[in-house]
Amino acid sequence: MTSILAINGSYRKGGVTDQAVGAMSEALRAAGADVEIVFLREYPIEFCKNCRECTQPPGNVPGVCVQKDGMQELIDKIEKSDGFILAAPTNFGSVSAVFKRFMERLVCYAYWPWGKAAPRYRKKEVPPKKAVLVSSCAAPGIIGRLFYTSGKDLKAAAKTIGAKPVGIAFTGLAAGVPGYRLSEREQAKARAMALKLLKG
Repeated sequence: MTSILAINGSYRKGGVTDQAVGAMSEALRAAGADVEIVFLREYPIEFCKNCRECTQPPGNVPGVCVQKDGMQELIDKIEKSDGFILAAPTNFGSVSAVFKRFMERLVCYAYWPWGKAAPRYRKKEVPPKKAVLVSSCAAPGIIGRLFYTSGKDLKAAAKTIGAKPVGIAFTGLAAGVPGYRLSEREQAKARAMALKLLKG
């Protein structure tokens, strides 16, 4: 059974990001995949200390952080998963702070020994897994895609964990009314995109 891990960086329960991730998860489960959703707003992750201890051991296995929180368990989930849904709304032009905090802790996927000018991706030589990306913004979608960094941030997170994006569901004008609900068309698009994770 294909194992898909959804990492949701939204603050708001039932918001646009939750709705999109929910639609994708339902489609994947209906197709026979095992899906787990991690809500970063509820997940015990501390801020990166930038000590770089996790970047010192060589190899393609993520380094171990000095902080004893929930991140190691999440790294274990990432390593065991076959594909990913990476989701975060646009806040102040980029991904939400909880997703950014998660991204910073992904430094364990870098090999960066002392004395070297730059890090190397641990998963660079490993065949990539697949990821679908989810974001939204209050501006029209084309503006969000061109001028905000949310999509780039999500792509960077995917690359870091050894995943290749196969599509992005980007909802624009998501703050025009209270309690915005995804249209059936938007949900159908999200479901179809999620199923790309299961295609060979």
